[in-house]
Amino acid sequence: MHIPQMDTDQIRLVTFREALAAADTPNEGYDIGKWLYAPNFYSEYRYILGTRGQRPLICIGINPSTAQPDALDNTLKSVERIAHGNGFDSFIMFNVYAQRATRPDDMERQCNPLLHQENMEAFRYVLSISKEPVVWAAWGAIIEKRKYLPQCVRDMVRIGQDHRASWCCAGAISKKGHPHHPLYLRKDERLKPFDVEGYLDMLEG
Repeated sequence: MHIPQMDTDQIRLVTFREALAAADTPNEGYDIGKWLYAPNFYSEYRYILGTRGQRPLICIGINPSTAQPDALDNTLKSVERIAHGNGFDSFIMFNVYAQRATRPDDMERQCNPLLHQENMEAFRYVLSISKEPVVWAAWGAIIEKRKYLPQCVRDMVRIGQDHRASWCCAGAISKKGHPHHPLYLRKDERLKPFDVEGYLDMLEG
C-alpha cells in the first residue's frame, strides 16, 4: 500500500531526462539490461516501469502504485502477459498522472503542472522507442476520480499524433465507455482499436 506522504509540489522532482540517464546506469537492485525504471528508486512518483525491447506495448493506467523491477503487482503481471500474448517483445507501464497512490482516492486534488510536464516528456520518450507505437488505454473508471485526468489524456493524444501512435483497448468497454482495466483479463485477450478522441469527447460532454 502506498499512501502519499505529501503533495508532489512539496518535493524536488527529478526531471525525466535526469531519471532516464540514471536508469541507464548500473544498479545493484535490478538488471538494467532487462528493466527500464525511471526514476530508478522508490519515490512518491514514477514515470515509467517496463522491460526493454524494440516493440513494447505501452499500457496506460491512471497512476502508479507500489510496483518495481522484479516486484510486479498483479496489474503489471497481467500487462506483461497481454503484451506477450499479442506479439510484443516488451511492455512499458505508463500512467496518466505520475503520483504514486495505491488508492486513487488518495491522489492529490490539484494537478501539479511540473509533474505533468515531466510525465509528458516521459511519454514522448516511450513513443519514440517504436516506429509504430501502440498505446493501450487501460484505466477503467478510475479516470473519474480527478477532474484534471481527462485533460492529461488529451495532452497524451496530441503527443501521440506526432508519433503516429495507434490506440487500443482490451476486454469489454464499460457502459460509460471506459476501457477495461488490465486485471481479470484472459492471458489470450486480443487488443482492439479504441477511439480515444471520441471517448474523451463523450467523457467531457
